[in-house]
Amino acid sequence: MDWQFTDDRPIWQQLTDQLTLRILKGEYPPGERLPGVRELAAQAGVNPNTMQRAMAQLEADGLAVGSRTAGRTVTQDISVIESAARERARAAVSACLKILEELGYSGEDALVFVKEELHHE
Repeated sequence: MDWQFTDDRPIWQQLTDQLTLRILKGEYPPGERLPGVRELAAQAGVNPNTMQRAMAQLEADGLAVGSRTAGRTVTQDISVIESAARERARAAVSACLKILEELGYSGEDALVFVKEELHHE
C-alpha cells in the first residue's frame, strides 16, 4: 500500500481518510478482517499509537467493527459504506463548487464544465 502524508492535518486523520477510501473502493470488502495495527503502522511508517487512533476512528465512524479475539473487520452493513461514499462524494463536489465560485463561476457554469468533462472521456 502506498501511504501519502501532508503537513496540513494530523497524521491520524490522514490515515483514517486513506483507510476509509480503501474501504469505500472495496480494497477491504465488507466483513473482511483488517490488517493489525502494528502491521499497518509498519506499512505506513508511523507509530502504532497513531495507527490505533485512526483505527478507533474507523470504528467510531461505523466502518470497522472491533473484536477482542478476531481483531477488526470491515462492517458488513453496506448502507453504512454507501452512506460514507455519498458523503465523501458530496464533500468533493462542495469543494469543487467553492473553488469555481471563488473564480467567479456559477452553478450553471459548473454543470457545463462537468458535462464537457464527461464528453471528454
